[in-house]
Amino acid sequence: MCQLGSGVCLNIKIYATGDGMLIKFTNFVISALLISLSHAALAEERIVVSVPGPKNISYLPIDLIQKLGFDRDEGVKLLLLHTGGGAVALNHLITRNADFAVAGLPAAMSLRANGGDVVAVAAVDDAPLFVLMVRISLKTKIKRISDLKGLVIGVNTSTKNSKTTSQQLAELLLKSGGVSLDQVRIVPAGQNWEEQSSLILSGAADAIMGDEPFASRLLAEKKVFFLANLSQPESVKNIPGTHFLHAALETRSDVIANTPQKVEKMARMLQRTLKWIASHTPEDLVAKLEMSNADERSALLVSLKKYRHAYSIDGKFSTRQLKETEIFFQSSSEGDSNAQALRLETMVDDRWIGRSH
Repeated sequence: MCQLGSGVCLNIKIYATGDGMLIKFTNFVISALLISLSHAALAEERIVVSVPGPKNISYLPIDLIQKLGFDRDEGVKLLLLHTGGGAVALNHLITRNADFAVAGLPAAMSLRANGGDVVAVAAVDDAPLFVLMVRISLKTKIKRISDLKGLVIGVNTSTKNSKTTSQQLAELLLKSGGVSLDQVRIVPAGQNWEEQSSLILSGAADAIMGDEPFASRLLAEKKVFFLANLSQPESVKNIPGTHFLHAALETRSDVIANTPQKVEKMARMLQRTLKWIASHTPEDLVAKLEMSNADERSALLVSLKKYRHAYSIDGKFSTRQLKETEIFFQSSSEGDSNAQALRLETMVDDRWIGRSH
């Protein structure tokens, strides 16, 4: 017979001379099976990641890990908690609902400046892909940022301890156009298609500092026009640090200290995924996600082709990009002494991924 769970088979013949022996043999097999299953369950390590989305282009590498089977390769069960904003994802992290968060690095800096325990361990993106989109019915009235006075602006959902990168960017843009925060109304817009499209289509928001591929999909459907786009430098030329690092993998210091193998495995899964993306076509990526909605598939494919260099190729932090991120964050946090004193290097741990220039 085979010894279950060990990979070793023993050629032992057991002859039943009566019901008693047969029962004992059956019980032995059941007990062995239960022990084997128990050992398998203990061997599978659970990793929980909180991340905006789903199907937000900036965070797709995290959605892809399971599709590529890299979590199974590491012997872990990966659980994703999709949220309406990076600040919410970070809140899951610090309240110990997640082992990791994937959020904009400026949002993580906001949390750190407010006393939150957050450490950045890998880069996910290589370019921030924010778009300030405005309802198409306002096209004749809104020509520049200064025309947004009196309107309702949607941003990715913030928390009391962390301001999302989307909100930081929106506030900097408004300031660059001479619009003070008391001249607009800021509302949460989430970071998925359902929330952002519903705000635009219902008229609950006049403009949104939105995400791809949702912004381009609404543009194609002639529901919005673009007022500013980080991929077009001329439209954000007055914003400092526009080449900041957006999505990054973050964790807590206790996770690093107590379960460093989790950080190592998570970093390795992410790095393998980023390398897979770099060596495959946008069509391959969309196919791997197995999206059932044809409109979603089409919009994502268009955006992936438009933003060819959206993702880091290896997860390494760039010294230049970290500097840009610090400039951006401090520009968005004028008057906040804790934010101004924060140095990004103090919350980056690149031992698992490395650094580039």
